[in-house]
Amino acid sequence: MAEVPQSIEETLALLEAGDYVADRALATVLFLSLRMKKPLFLEGEAGVGKTEIAKVLAATLDRPMIRLQCYEGLDVSSAVYEWNYAAQMIEIRLDEASGKVDKKAIERNVFSEKFLIRRPVLQALSGTQGKAPVFLIDELDRTDEAFEAFLLEVLSDYQVTIPELGTIRAAEPPVVIITANRTREIHDALKRRCLYHWVDYPSAERELEIVRRKVPAANERLSDEIVRYVQKLRDMDLFKLPGVAETIDWAAALTEMDKLALDPETVSDTIGVLLKYQDDIARISSGEGRRILDEVKSELNMA
Repeated sequence: MAEVPQSIEETLALLEAGDYVADRALATVLFLSLRMKKPLFLEGEAGVGKTEIAKVLAATLDRPMIRLQCYEGLDVSSAVYEWNYAAQMIEIRLDEASGKVDKKAIERNVFSEKFLIRRPVLQALSGTQGKAPVFLIDELDRTDEAFEAFLLEVLSDYQVTIPELGTIRAAEPPVVIITANRTREIHDALKRRCLYHWVDYPSAERELEIVRRKVPAANERLSDEIVRYVQKLRDMDLFKLPGVAETIDWAAALTEMDKLALDPETVSDTIGVLLKYQDDIARISSGEGRRILDEVKSELNMA
């Protein structure tokens, strides 16, 4: 198992080892989160690489990653634990068939850990000393405020109370990464438990480096044109701007098509890789796309 980085420079190197191109601000807050053992709250638009940070951390620190994917209606039985009721009923029937009459003994047996189904929160608190897992709480803004309040309690003491078993405490707090796409505001009380960082769209230079690392087979000229094109799209008033994930997908798609450079027909045929709403696609197809492409070609020819 790799050691937690001892400096911001080591944190940058750790992320780079996982092919994550980060700026110093992100590396700084991540370093502080690891050293202070505080949750890191990452907010930003979809597709900018928030979730990837947790994956890279787990891989480079050689720790298991436990992911809690949030959604509307998420409750304790789905997020924390539940009992295996079917197995419990079978066990009770077997005990009765064997002639056992001690109801308290039967109850202790069926509410033992072998019938406990551990969901992500409980799994994250069950790590061994020295190898606490990376616990990704993904898209927290999709849940309701009731679950958010419960999560606040968990992150306060890193423990969960199960009435039939008692309190389960983490031997060592997990490395907690919380992400949100800002579809709603997260309560201040939870944010105060965390270190905060806004993950923005990368600069053109950083995005080009990301494409080079994630799609190494892409032609250099093509990669440059793709990044410049996407950067210009983000300056437009679109319903949903393309994220880094879409840039990578577009580069991979055009590489599969053996393209060496962008052209109007290719852009038109593959724009659905970048944009996911018809109004945005119609706007680019109406002439805006060709104008942007002409600007990209002109800039590269002058460079």
